[in-house]
Amino acid sequence: MTQEPPGGGRAWLVWTIGLLAYVAAVLQRTSFGVAGLEATDRYGIGPETLSLFVVVQVVVYAGMQIPSGLLLDRYGSRRLLVLGSAVMIAGQLLLAVTALLPLAIAARVLVGAGDALVFLSVIRLIPRWFPGRRVPLVTQLTGILGQAGQILSAIPLIAVLDAYGWTTAFGSAAAVGVLVLVLVVAVVTDAPRPLPAVSEPLSVRALAGRLRAVWLRPGTRLGFFTHMATQFSGTVFALLWGVPYLVTAQGMSEIAAGGMLTTFVVASIVVGPLIGEVTARRPLRRSWMVLGIIGANAAMWTIVLALPGPAPRWLLVLLVVVMATGGPGSVIGFDYARTSNPPENLGLAQGVVNQGGFLASLLVIGGIGAVVGAAGGYGYDAFRLAWTVQYPVWVLGGAAVVITRRKARRADGVNLPRLREVFVRRRGWRRIR
Repeated sequence: MTQEPPGGGRAWLVWTIGLLAYVAAVLQRTSFGVAGLEATDRYGIGPETLSLFVVVQVVVYAGMQIPSGLLLDRYGSRRLLVLGSAVMIAGQLLLAVTALLPLAIAARVLVGAGDALVFLSVIRLIPRWFPGRRVPLVTQLTGILGQAGQILSAIPLIAVLDAYGWTTAFGSAAAVGVLVLVLVVAVVTDAPRPLPAVSEPLSVRALAGRLRAVWLRPGTRLGFFTHMATQFSGTVFALLWGVPYLVTAQGMSEIAAGGMLTTFVVASIVVGPLIGEVTARRPLRRSWMVLGIIGANAAMWTIVLALPGPAPRWLLVLLVVVMATGGPGSVIGFDYARTSNPPENLGLAQGVVNQGGFLASLLVIGGIGAVVGAAGGYGYDAFRLAWTVQYPVWVLGGAAVVITRRKARRADGVNLPRLREVFVRRRGWRRIR
């Protein structure tokens, strides 16, 4: 029988340094989004090319998920955290100094590749260091507290960019990555006890077999579609189109738009632990939270886009708060992967899940850029039309969650009573005829 991790002070220290690595990764990931209008001037580009920066970054990030999961299962979190952090630092330094468009795009490729290694590595540390009952909550804390990197990009980075310019701003972001890399090297280890060495050869047939086995588990697919349908709206908003939308279509200043991104992060921090606690206490009702988050996001965007002109500030704040539930909601997908796959395949399973939201984000980011460009450039009407490209993803993702949860329950031998029956039994309500 495998001994359960003890948790304790050492576990929290390792997790904290891993979390700082993820915070730095989010800073590097989202830094370009708050500098979108400056990038338009610096590189002389329009909205279609501007979206290409983030599309390329997300393509690389999503494409690296399965290789990252395989490498993680084989080499462990420490090595991949070091490698991923170093690659992101190199990308930010290149972006800081280059004025050439091809090199700038190459820089975002490096950021996307390094980012893909960091998050999965931190998530993989959690079941190695913490007992199972704490894993959902600590996983949620990782996802939401890591978004502090977005606060760093939304406020300090904008301030440095305005005061000192492009090179200093992105060079400062790289410097944060260097500091965190030193801490990772000094503190992080893969597990409390040495892990057995992996001697299985990395043959194409063996890897394909592992990938097929992971994907065929209904819980993995449920995690994939959960991540896809909940995460993309907030990611698209934070990575690229939020600030341009708020500034050019809603009439905000860049500082005020950055404040909205901060509101997004704070709301995630508040909501995340609640979702994590419910996930731990009611694991068989996780999908209802997922469907509720999907519906709330679609409803709020419908209200905002239905207005004939700019929305009142309070309504935009409410939109941002609702979008903020998508990040914690997407972390439920990793919990499905954890409870549906053996430990030796967990990194790969989490990589598959993590692809979902970023593939959807990729399509929506590119779609918004194409629609805004075709509709005449930045403006209220162009963005109003462009944001509607989100709806097919919500419909597809929500339907897939409903279908795959049935299969996952059958695979696990779970036969749940209906919610009404649960309430009747617990509250003593009588059915009114």
